[in-house]
Amino acid sequence: MRTIVTALLIGCWISLAAQKAPAHLDIVSSTVCDMCVQTIEGELIYEKGVKKVVVDLASSTVHIEYDARKNSPAGLRAALVKLGYSADGVPGDPKAFAKLPDCCQKEGCGKLPETKP
Repeated sequence: MRTIVTALLIGCWISLAAQKAPAHLDIVSSTVCDMCVQTIEGELIYEKGVKKVVVDLASSTVHIEYDARKNSPAGLRAALVKLGYSADGVPGDPKAFAKLPDCCQKEGCGKLPETKP
């Protein structure tokens, strides 16, 4: 009986040790308002492998914790672009941007900042 219990405990320990900590990705976006936060945090959490999404308006950065076995940085950036928001220099999808709340469209949340020559 002790052998069985010991084997089960060792099996549990090995399976816990094999689990990886979630990967972390920071995406620079053009978020400026609370609706951006609600939309991004509310939608990206449903992407495959995503564990946590936090939008920092002060730095216009989307912090994502995810399972690297189920998603990739490129896939997560593409998901953000499909929501209508920019991601690391790629502008948001124009059709999705047109569906964003009025405040986001007015502030240009999904558009890239204009560069001065």
